[in-house]
Amino acid sequence: MLRLGSCPDSWGVWYADDPAQTPWSRFLDELAEAGYRWLELGPYGYLPTDPARLADELAGRGLRCAAGTVGGVGGPHRDLPAVLAETRRVAELTRAAGGRDVVFVPVPGYRDDATGGYLEASTLSDTQWRDLLSHTDILGRMLAEEYGLSLRFHPHADYQVENQAQVERFLDGTDPRFVSLCLDVGHLAYRRADIIGLIQKYPSRIGYVHLKQMDPELALRAEAEDLAFAQAVRLGVSVAPPAGAPDMPAVLAALAALDTDLFCVVEQDMYPVDFDIPLPIAIHTRRYLEETGDFDT
Repeated sequence: MLRLGSCPDSWGVWYADDPAQTPWSRFLDELAEAGYRWLELGPYGYLPTDPARLADELAGRGLRCAAGTVGGVGGPHRDLPAVLAETRRVAELTRAAGGRDVVFVPVPGYRDDATGGYLEASTLSDTQWRDLLSHTDILGRMLAEEYGLSLRFHPHADYQVENQAQVERFLDGTDPRFVSLCLDVGHLAYRRADIIGLIQKYPSRIGYVHLKQMDPELALRAEAEDLAFAQAVRLGVSVAPPAGAPDMPAVLAALAALDTDLFCVVEQDMYPVDFDIPLPIAIHTRRYLEETGDFDT
């Protein structure tokens, strides 16, 4: 069973404290107006963090929480205490809101979003890989045993788990009892990964999905010009379906073939923010996806 949702990113919300973004109340209103019933909470602190108030705001719009989102502390190979603390904060709110998953987004990555400068090497050393794998297992076990939640790790452009080989190494080296993917088909398409191949090779490790598409020509331009992913987004690399890659009907068919209860959350990296743009794109995207895939309504 595929369940369709969306998240604040599709309204141009990348950071909780950015003043030039869609107000959270408008986001929730428009999410419901667009016909979605499930949401990922997005950056911690963007939506109300008081559990009772958040519950009231969601219930009043007929919305339900699919997952919480961890971001802003980098990858698990870095400062484990900081990563654990942020994950716990998100887990508390996610559990209170009735979500079942925690999506771990390893940002910031190895490049500066604004300048494109390299902050660290684009590949991990063997020692860093050992830390990444062991620390991710620790996170997954903690979420499962202490909160009853599942960890969904998000391969991300400009983080050291972004391409086919790195994703496979990550999955082969982590504990399947506690770690699975948030399969972001847009980020993987941006790095030309075999998305259908990953779904078929690791069916039990696909725990959550982000749906988006990328303009293949702009993705190639970004690679040729050595642009950071955020710079490519500002050029418009993230596009509404069916305008880009991957082949969305094929992806949805492969996901449906898994025959599992799976959240598929639309996460279009919108930039620049124009308050009049997200709602019509969200309506178009929902209609297209529901006409194309086998979603539970």
